[in-house]
Amino acid sequence: MSPRRNRPRGGESPHDSTVEPGARYGGGGRAEEWQGEQWSVRPVSGASAAGKRYRCPGCDQEIPSGVPHLVAWSEYGGIDDRRHWHKACWNAKDRRTTQVQRSRNAPRY
Repeated sequence: MSPRRNRPRGGESPHDSTVEPGARYGGGGRAEEWQGEQWSVRPVSGASAAGKRYRCPGCDQEIPSGVPHLVAWSEYGGIDDRRHWHKACWNAKDRRTTQVQRSRNAPRY
């Protein structure tokens, strides 16, 4: 059996990264425009929020503790205006209807 290769093939350095810094969870934030406002969006790893639960405004489902997600807030809002979103829900925010559709038995929080 041959020994395992630790170097990438093709001459690339293992430290070369095509992913921009902050693109993975736990990195820095970015600014986006949505509904005519500037929003700050920051990825959260979920590990630091042990025991906390958040409700995603996009799907109205609970984000359990320890699950990576995004925190978004308006540039002109305060700290109380931060909202925790699933990453997929934030990316689909323009394709959603204005009112969240619930089943009859779904709890209203």
